[in-house]
Amino acid sequence: MEIPAELTDPTLIQRFLIPWAIRLGVALAIFIIGKWIAGIITRAVQRIMGKAGMDAMLARFLGNILYAVLLVAVIIAAVDQLGVNTTSLLAVFGAAGLAVGLALQNSLSNFSAGVMLIIFRPFKVGDFIEAAGVTGVVEEVQIFNTLLKTPDNREIIVPNGQIYSGTITNFSARDTRRIDLVFGIGYDDDIKKAKQLIEQIMTADDRILKEPAAAVALGELADSSVNINVRPWVKSENYWPVRADLLENVKAAFDANGISIPFPQRDVHMKPASSAA
Repeated sequence: MEIPAELTDPTLIQRFLIPWAIRLGVALAIFIIGKWIAGIITRAVQRIMGKAGMDAMLARFLGNILYAVLLVAVIIAAVDQLGVNTTSLLAVFGAAGLAVGLALQNSLSNFSAGVMLIIFRPFKVGDFIEAAGVTGVVEEVQIFNTLLKTPDNREIIVPNGQIYSGTITNFSARDTRRIDLVFGIGYDDDIKKAKQLIEQIMTADDRILKEPAAAVALGELADSSVNINVRPWVKSENYWPVRADLLENVKAAFDANGISIPFPQRDVHMKPASSAA
């Protein structure tokens, strides 16, 4: 096969390939260095916002947006080195953005929900929350998602739209929490003695707050037990340890003092079969 004469022209490399390779190298250098600088600027701005006392969640969210904007600017600058008309490119991006926006309505709703979470701040980084059927500690609020760490150390990524559109329970919003427990004792047991034992256990635990005062009261005469409601107040961070210790200590005290903890049971009466005629 005969090679066209234009391709064998020794000046072709000098006139086209070398300049194009230089522009491509410059474009790649702009992208790599620009991306690196964008990361440095973003981290610096986040540190400044943190030192200024800005909420960590808000600082990270704004940092993510800043990084995305800087990265777009770097890409446009790199493409411009290749000789592409950036004005036309921006117009194409605008039209494509509209089409993509219509196709990615869920992502846009997650973004807008993230903005609303930042503005109204129903929780902050480090809070223990329940939202969208997930319970965990807030690690970070990103542009589209929120990262939660569960008590068993799993990382859950929840779309912001699901969080904002549902019910949010923030267990860390208040400094104190109330523990609600019910202890059932037998009908033949001494109610006053049982209440006294519970009160002694709570008085001996310094983690249980004196104010508001803990409540120990008869709550219900149930089918199989007399139920005593126990409601002490503790610091939010002590909720689970105190709850576990209270259950264990009350059970041990009841056993040591002969107070029963009944459980549902059923009596079956056997009726003798009638003799055959």
